[in-house]
Amino acid sequence: MKLALWQSTSPAADLEAALAQAETALTAAAAMGAAALVLPEVWLQGYNQPDIPARAIPLDSPHLHRLAAAAKRSGCALVTGYAERDGAVVYNAAACFGPDGSLLANYRKVQLYGPRERALYNPGSAYATFTLSGEMASILICYDIEFAPHIKSLSDRGVTVILAPTANMQPFTHVAQHTVPAMAANHGVTIAYANYCGQEGDLTYVGSSLIAGPHGEILAQAGETPTLLIAEIPARDPARLSTQSEDLRLIP
Repeated sequence: MKLALWQSTSPAADLEAALAQAETALTAAAAMGAAALVLPEVWLQGYNQPDIPARAIPLDSPHLHRLAAAAKRSGCALVTGYAERDGAVVYNAAACFGPDGSLLANYRKVQLYGPRERALYNPGSAYATFTLSGEMASILICYDIEFAPHIKSLSDRGVTVILAPTANMQPFTHVAQHTVPAMAANHGVTIAYANYCGQEGDLTYVGSSLIAGPHGEILAQAGETPTLLIAEIPARDPARLSTQSEDLRLIP
């Protein structure tokens, strides 16, 4: 299976630009045989934009219907981050549309980062798992991926692929360089980590989006500029997979 991700500067609340970039990237990813494309965190509204609650959209919005239709046209699944409104509540969410345009999952970020996110969003309370090209897949968003218990919980449920929209900024360069590959290796999962690059308001994003394989190898990694990244996911080698979950001894 091939996975793709789109690293770009933030659309900065230009919803039409966000949708058009997603459609273009989907077409290109599908042409290269990717099973799924991952976009960054809160892609549709822009991660570091003002008035996020006013910009939040419901899951059944026309904008997300348009992306579902684009996934169906391309035959490539799509994961996009967005600010989701559910009644009076706003979530930092990511929706996955399958290659037939159906909704495979809608995940709400559990680990909200910093006072700004905690002021804007309610935390999610459930994982979302689904089948993607014969693999058990799930979504985590940005800070979620840095918590080993979440990766372990998904791996223990049979998840082999984690699709991760993110908005990783300076000075946290270690996350893409070290944390994500280590999480992949320690739990035997592939992680596709799609970040922004450039600046948005007072944030400077680190870029460095990557696809890490189940043995911790970096299969592909972007630099600091807009990039469509695609990598073939290797078969998991049982002899190389971590056995931490089976071997863990807890000290009371």
